[in-house]
Amino acid sequence: MTGWRRPARRRAGTARRWLGLLTVAVFAAVTGCSDGGATTTERRPAPTVTGELLGGGTYDLAAHRGEVVVVNFWASWCAPCRAEIGDLEETYQATKAQGVTFLGINIRDERDKAIAFVEGRASYPSVFDPAGKLSVAFSEFGATNIPSTVLIDRQGRVAHVRNGEVRRETLEPLITELAAEPGP
Repeated sequence: MTGWRRPARRRAGTARRWLGLLTVAVFAAVTGCSDGGATTTERRPAPTVTGELLGGGTYDLAAHRGEVVVVNFWASWCAPCRAEIGDLEETYQATKAQGVTFLGINIRDERDKAIAFVEGRASYPSVFDPAGKLSVAFSEFGATNIPSTVLIDRQGRVAHVRNGEVRRETLEPLITELAAEPGP
């Protein structure tokens, strides 16, 4: 008799899983799915970003008003970060002549490991933020993962947010579109 009960539990578990999947599907259909990007009508000012650069010196986002700024949150121990860094560098090289700048923000890491990670891989600057304070400031825009990439328009507003790994073929068109917009 116990043999009959075990499958019944499995069926109940399976039914719960299907019900859960159905609930998620209905919610997605009703509310719509998004990649985290904000439309031009939803743009809000980016938070203040200042900090110590891995290579020495300081960074202040306010000094880059009038430029499109691509902010990427990363860590040396993050596998998707390792996978995307080549695409980020290629996109940076391809778009910098359009008034686009990149900023990496290294979080929850050790300085030596972070420096070793970017050496020879990224020519754009990275802020060292081991406590992750800057990522908390961007969390209200939906940047909640490592990696996360945030595109800031020429007026200093958050235009797009992508959680997870990015690729050049999806990132570059968004940047080019923002670079074509008028500045402040």
